Amino acid sequence: MKKFIAAAALAAMLFPAASFAAMKTIAFPSDAPVASIAFPESWGPEETDTGIQATSDDGAIYISIDVADGEGTDKAIDEVIAFLDKNGVSVDPATQKQSEDTINGMKMSNFDWSGKDKDGPVNIGLSLVSPKPNKLLVITYWGTKGEQEKHAETLGQIITSLKPAK
Repeated sequence: MKKFIAAAALAAMLFPAASFAAMKTIAFPSDAPVASIAFPESWGPEETDTGIQATSDDGAIYISIDVADGEGTDKAIDEVIAFLDKNGVSVDPATQKQSEDTINGMKMSNFDWSGKDKDGPVNIGLSLVSPKPNKLLVITYWGTKGEQEKHAETLGQIITSLKPAK
């Protein structure tokens, strides 16, 4: 996913106006925002009990950002794996890759795998970002291989729009 996100971010920088007009910025959680992110309205972004989620209009990409306590990294990862399993996404542990990045001044730890869902092969990503002390954003991503690539520019815009709340 890191390579995919990096390519998506580059596309967003090269073609910034192409699809930003249809983006909606949402601060979450709404009762005490810790971050904001922009999604295309066509992705149907919605607030959940723990954050926000959206699915591309063609169903090729699912992304969620959940807010967790900053000290529960292992617990957050276990919860994401359980969530994926519950939603029919199997992770191939042998494909795990780990990397570090920075997004809008926030350190990001990335874990990437290959796997499968009901539609076939998928790329799976889990990123951990700390927007402020004792808060952790847990980004869960899965995208259908061969279909997710057409959303690279939009995904880059989504990821680069993630910012800590002011």
